[in-house]
Amino acid sequence: MRWIAAVVAGCVSFFSMAQSGRFQLSVRVLAVLASEPDAMHTSSAIAEALKESAVMVRRTFLVLHKAGLIVQRKGPHGGAKLKLPAKQIGLGDVFEATAGDWLSLDDKAVSGWIKKVRGDAVSAMNEHSMAGVVKRMKKDK
Repeated sequence: MRWIAAVVAGCVSFFSMAQSGRFQLSVRVLAVLASEPDAMHTSSAIAEALKESAVMVRRTFLVLHKAGLIVQRKGPHGGAKLKLPAKQIGLGDVFEATAGDWLSLDDKAVSGWIKKVRGDAVSAMNEHSMAGVVKRMKKDK
């Protein structure tokens, strides 16, 4: 039975790591977009600035677009830019966009409790906006 617990813990750890990576890249991409909010930014330019794969940046664009955080335009003058001002995008919004439904439980009592805890965490994260992230990044340079 211990090996089952180890496998489950490993799977949860893997999914947490994947989610953490998506969240981190999304915050970094949004920070670049927020630094010049009126400009269209291409995935290749952002990838180069962040030293990331352009494919991963495009995948991040899709997630952020689906969540309503960015707008995209195709073509020679295309790219992405923020849909909302950076001060209106909370870190909880970014978390929700990237998290997905990675933890579902059959036990309704536990599932309801987890949902409440997650909601509380998202609310706390939304006390910090992308504008604050950009301000802190500029200060740390």
